[in-house]
Amino acid sequence: MTQISPAATPSSWPHPPSLDALEARLRQDLDWLCRPAKAWVPSRGRGVLDVAIIGGGMAGLTLAAALKHQGIQAIAFDRAPQGLEGPWATTARMETLRSPKELTGPALGLPALTFRAWYEAQFGLAAWQALDKIPRLQWMDYLRWYRRVLALDVRNRQRVVDVRPRADGKLVSLQLRDEQQQDRPYEVLARHVVLATGHDGLGGPWLPDWAAQLPHDRRAHSSDDYDVATLRGRRVVVIGGGASAMDSAATALEAGAARVDLLIRRDDLPRINKSKGAGSPGMLHGYWQLADEWKWRWRHYINEQQIPPPHNSTLRVSRHANAHFHFGAPVFAASQRADGALRLDTARGPLATDFVIFCTGFRTDWQQRPEYAAIAPHVRLWQDRYQPPAGLEDAELAGSPDVGSLFEFRQKTDGACPGLERIHAFCYPAALSQGAGAGDIPQISVGAQRLAEGLAASLLLEDAPLHFAALQHYDDPELLGNEWTPAAFPVYEDDSELVS
Repeated sequence: MTQISPAATPSSWPHPPSLDALEARLRQDLDWLCRPAKAWVPSRGRGVLDVAIIGGGMAGLTLAAALKHQGIQAIAFDRAPQGLEGPWATTARMETLRSPKELTGPALGLPALTFRAWYEAQFGLAAWQALDKIPRLQWMDYLRWYRRVLALDVRNRQRVVDVRPRADGKLVSLQLRDEQQQDRPYEVLARHVVLATGHDGLGGPWLPDWAAQLPHDRRAHSSDDYDVATLRGRRVVVIGGGASAMDSAATALEAGAARVDLLIRRDDLPRINKSKGAGSPGMLHGYWQLADEWKWRWRHYINEQQIPPPHNSTLRVSRHANAHFHFGAPVFAASQRADGALRLDTARGPLATDFVIFCTGFRTDWQQRPEYAAIAPHVRLWQDRYQPPAGLEDAELAGSPDVGSLFEFRQKTDGACPGLERIHAFCYPAALSQGAGAGDIPQISVGAQRLAEGLAASLLLEDAPLHFAALQHYDDPELLGNEWTPAAFPVYEDDSELVS
């Protein structure tokens, strides 16, 4: 259900809102730009896809649209029900997006495809001007519209069971299971497979070792889809001080938690979002071409500085009298007391609670993704080829995949896994190699277009003989032979007659 901003009342609309008119304009824009291009990739056999995309969230949709505009067949597979792809309507708990509302996101350079155009078409210019940041559920509504208006092919409730290149290295085999049918897995073959799987795309939630000492029903990660209503009247501890920690704490407080304690390892919260200082077009288009040492220094510096939680998200917590911020309070151990309460031993002493929410982020961890078991041992990581200078060690970066210019995996040992380069990590773990173009709203269009254009070039190069043969057999005539009447050629007796 679309949430209407309080400012978006009929009296504030300068013109009657019309989503139909916006969609008509978008169709006209696409027509003027000759998008989508005609299909041009030669078939490799019945049922073989040009590109299969795993994930139908923002990244998967943007890439599917960019590929469609290039005339490349792409189908996205997502495990969620339709309309619930990605975290926006499920595990995300912020009230609004953290990005400025003006960012064009997945619009692919098309003004009529922006969130702003979609919003103004329904609620008017005055409502847009009054809007501070984009409500989270409205962003999900926009992505649902994006999928529909571009007629993107997304297959829902499809869970990936296995991904591996075939032995000849020319195709990738996907084993998928239809969650609605629960039948045996079925196979999909594709020339390229793109993992558009978000922040946890090559792993999952990271938990400290001591988390294992807590009962499973007394803890959750911020990415878990737990029932927040069960926290009513209970003491809750939130581990972390970032954006997801504020969102989780606020949600628990709003659900009626008796007390929420935020245990923050640092002595203070960071104040400045350093990543905003690198938001130039140069970084957008050139980061991926930086030397290794610069990529490492950039990402390591941002990791060390950390990104502060948003101003409004922090106020959403601190306005509650039963919210408590504890700085310099890392946890060393956990246990369950005789009275049933949980005990957390922190640097500032023990603390009793009823439930613990871990807002500790994600890690590349192949053990959490059994569907990649066949390829995981062969994927080259940064730790396999780069040694950072002393003092710049970073376990998160070291475990990042060392992907190429098209986000493709590279082999740890040449020849050990032919075809691995046909699998592309268009997800957050590729950020060290390729920048944030695979997941962040500000860069998603640039990343998707670069990948789509690169895949178009790759498909052409691979099929060059077939395209040349098609060129030779091309027989659509420009002239029919009846556009002129042949004239008799003049005959001269000697050269003097040629002189005027």
